[in-house]
Amino acid sequence: MSAEHAHLPPGVEVITTLPEAANRIPAGAEARTIRITLPPGDPGAPPHRHPGPLFGYVTQGEILFELEGQPPRVLRAGDALFEPGGDVIHYQGANNLRDTQSQLVVTMFAPPTTPAGYRVMMTTSIPALPTAPAC
Repeated sequence: MSAEHAHLPPGVEVITTLPEAANRIPAGAEARTIRITLPPGDPGAPPHRHPGPLFGYVTQGEILFELEGQPPRVLRAGDALFEPGGDVIHYQGANNLRDTQSQLVVTMFAPPTTPAGYRVMMTTSIPALPTAPAC
């Protein structure tokens, strides 16, 4: 425990602190607390973006989590997560367990009336074939 958290009463624990997260909260944003429950083996939502940052905590099971620019990782009950929102694509948020549900609770900071996420249409580009030299 750091000296700054030494004053906390018994049973209170700071899990994660992200000082830079506050700079990403949109002006006029509201805070939304959202619980996501994924049935066994559920692949989660398709790739999407969020209108603002979110900070969360896995309360049950395991989540396979992947953000744009980061390798996939498994978050287990007790692990915290941060997603910056905006242009960053959330590729995976799947239940990593085939035999039990997984759950996480997040607080998202977003402009009022915006949806929780925007689906991203993924396309795969196929490189052009080289052209044969003219004879």
